[in-house]
Amino acid sequence: MSSKIKPDTHITFIGGGNMGRALISGLLANGCKADQISVVEANTATAQNLQNDFKVQIIHKLDSIAFDFAQNNVVVMAIKPQDFNIVAKGLAPKLKHVSAPSPLVFSIAAGIRLADMSRWLEQTRCIRAMPNTPALIGKGITGLFAKADISSEDRTLAETICNAVGQSIWVSDEKLMDAVTAVSGSGPAYVFAFLEAMQSAGEKLGLDAQSSRKLAYATLEGAIQLAQNSSEPASVLRERVTSKGGTTAAALDVLNQDGWHVILEKAIAAANERGKVMGDELGKS
Repeated sequence: MSSKIKPDTHITFIGGGNMGRALISGLLANGCKADQISVVEANTATAQNLQNDFKVQIIHKLDSIAFDFAQNNVVVMAIKPQDFNIVAKGLAPKLKHVSAPSPLVFSIAAGIRLADMSRWLEQTRCIRAMPNTPALIGKGITGLFAKADISSEDRTLAETICNAVGQSIWVSDEKLMDAVTAVSGSGPAYVFAFLEAMQSAGEKLGLDAQSSRKLAYATLEGAIQLAQNSSEPASVLRERVTSKGGTTAAALDVLNQDGWHVILEKAIAAANERGKVMGDELGKS
């Protein structure tokens, strides 16, 4: 992490599901104290698990939130996109104070645009984020966007929260958040589908399921680490393992004949377009 959460900062999570839980775990592992975190969670079992595992304060109803405006408050909107509108409008009166700054609102809800978020919350101190599921094991990457008037301190704070579960990047245009969602937000599913296909192919060639899975998973993990530790692009690494007339060349010839590269690009483009449509639909109310 590039920095630590300051002692005068209090983070309130609206929602304690998988991603909220991952962020809480990462923050605590990186020096944030349990008494600096509150979670609004209506599900009794989920709330109890969070309290047992992390000793954070549990708030069972949105109406029960009472911010201490002497602190630097952050609200992490870790809820489903379809619930964002109603929750944000219910939260809006809680964010207002006569003399103190309103909390920084940090949203990880897919498709919710800053203009709509600000309108529903009735404030502009907002940052939009798109994490992905490898955050659950501290290997996530998050795309971030904020308007130009958001302070460097708030940007650093948002980055610190994200980096508690992996890495983060900033994009310069909010429209690019749809591309972030298409590439990395949805990306783990593409990788899982690829692993499924590799394992299935191995089994069809006679390998038992356990051996085929181990070969596929270890190969993908090793190849990724090799690429990350190399200064050369993936195209060069691919060429180096592809001998003319060899087995790798035979496999890649089939992939190229079937247009796998184009298919993947089309798939990611479809996810990008769906993100735009979701943003339009969610922002109507």
